[in-house]
Amino acid sequence: MTTRTFALVLGVGFLVAGVAGFFPTAATPPPDLTQTHGFGHALGILPVNTIHNVVHLLFALLGIAAARGAIMSAKAYCQMVAVAYGLLVVMGLIPATNTTFGLIPIYGNDVWLHLAIAVLAGYFGFAAKEPVVART
Repeated sequence: MTTRTFALVLGVGFLVAGVAGFFPTAATPPPDLTQTHGFGHALGILPVNTIHNVVHLLFALLGIAAARGAIMSAKAYCQMVAVAYGLLVVMGLIPATNTTFGLIPIYGNDVWLHLAIAVLAGYFGFAAKEPVVART
């Protein structure tokens, strides 16, 4: 898989996650979450709220655009996602920051999903070698 293909797959994945997040199962928000609009659990296991969904949609638009080379390169997008989601993993593990200062829930199973995304994006952003295409 090329970095451009991965950026597209990740962008489409974020698009699906962003839309699916608007249809969560009902749940009681944690007391330190101040932005509770749309709070629930996507797929019954991932905490989301409206801001969380909008962030996913923004990452989706960036990923799809990066795959096309429109805004940034796919490699730069993967690097940005790796760093951002790595930071979210750390924040999600710390009780004082696992609601992104009361705005976005990033705890529980979200941490493991963010870790997988960070690792994969890190590979494609920093380690993967693009295939060389011979010109004829």
